Amino acid sequence: MPARVPAWLMVLAAAISIQFGAAIAATLFDDIGPAGVSLLRLGFAAPILLLVWRPRVKDYARGDLQLAAAFGLVLGLMNLFFYLALDRIPLGIAVTIEFAGPLAVGVFGSRRRVDVAFALLAALGIVLLASADGTEGEGLDPLGLFFVGIAAVCWAAYILLAQRAGQRFTGGRGLALASVVAAAVPLVPGLVEGGTDLIDPTLLLAGLGIALMSSVIPYSLETESLRRLPASVFGVLMSLEPAIAAIAGFAILGQALGIRECVAIGFVVAASIGVTRGARPSSAVPVDG
Repeated sequence: MPARVPAWLMVLAAAISIQFGAAIAATLFDDIGPAGVSLLRLGFAAPILLLVWRPRVKDYARGDLQLAAAFGLVLGLMNLFFYLALDRIPLGIAVTIEFAGPLAVGVFGSRRRVDVAFALLAALGIVLLASADGTEGEGLDPLGLFFVGIAAVCWAAYILLAQRAGQRFTGGRGLALASVVAAAVPLVPGLVEGGTDLIDPTLLLAGLGIALMSSVIPYSLETESLRRLPASVFGVLMSLEPAIAAIAGFAILGQALGIRECVAIGFVVAASIGVTRGARPSSAVPVDG
């Protein structure tokens, strides 16, 4: 990725790609289930990333490979549990609640007291969403909230592990190695849910597109941006994803949000802007290529 491309622009492009990719992925849940879609996404992403970056296992120490494996496990779990949640709750709400993960990274990485107030504002937004009415006024699906809570923890771990991987691997080689482990996570549930439909040519083509939009493009951009941004700044920049997800959910899935939900998402986005504006310039050290 050319150094002249601003790191914040890469984060924004990654967010747009991954959220519209998630919306498209949700349209396939009725055919092969969320685990089946996760399997297609990660199953296509792994060979593409390996082909692009061509990492050689023998070039890395055991500790580096263990880091890549942990990175991959988190990636796989984050994707699988997010899709399981998305099958039960709207995209915009799911992403906003999931943002509790990167928000925690941003707050714990900050030294400003005012950021605690921003965190409380974002927390208020997340609580409002978690207690919002779902379809037909019945409230959000509890299991969906549980799944997205797991995804939030994985997202926080992803940010921290991705930054460490960016310091140990050149280019996207660490991501490529991690993708192999990530693809194994939804293998069994994906095969159970998808069955023979997983080899349908139309669904395979859709899975390839989702892999590009939701894994290859955004994870590559995020990995590169983490070389130039501290984890705390990266975490709050990613908070624009709730608003982007709400737009994608409405445009592709017809998931209109009420005033309460829009205000709650606004709280989260406003909090992230406050933390981002006060963040110090990046002190990240570029990795030698």
